[in-house]
Amino acid sequence: HMICVYLLRCADDSLYCGWTIDVQQRLAAHRVGTASRYTRSRRPVELAAVFPVADRSAALREEARIKRRPRAAKLRLIADG
Repeated sequence: HMICVYLLRCADDSLYCGWTIDVQQRLAAHRVGTASRYTRSRRPVELAAVFPVADRSAALREEARIKRRPRAAKLRLIADG
């Protein structure tokens, strides 16, 4: 599996950022409400963007960097794919 950082668009139009080694399995967990407290109350969620990274530490750094960015910057990341 490839380590990825991902962005979800939630039902309330908020954005959620996380990292995983299996995007499809993690997305399925978010959709049934077992992946995070944040997304559990904001379903349904859709996958908005996926960013492959080199390793776990890179994933943690990238996730933290994205989470610090304002919404507009996150939307640009999604638009840029």
